[in-house]
Amino acid sequence: MSRMFSTEQKAKLTQLFNEGIAVMQEVDDLNAGIADTVKAIAEEMEIKPSILKKAVRVAYKSKLTDENKDHEELNTILETVGRTL
Repeated sequence: MSRMFSTEQKAKLTQLFNEGIAVMQEVDDLNAGIADTVKAIAEEMEIKPSILKKAVRVAYKSKLTDENKDHEELNTILETVGRTL
């Protein structure tokens, strides 16, 4: 059995969807813009775009300490199995 929505509920749902879709489109547009900017700067500075994007994400989330711990653990594992340069 399908649910029936009141006129007020339908209006709220319609508003939610209209606003939600607009916000999601704006987020997509902003993500595309930052991706283009990262790519251009990375190319100019001869840095891998993925590294530059990761640096921005780490800075945004203030997670450098966590990233460093992960890298330390990764290095320890690689050293243990003799897979370092």
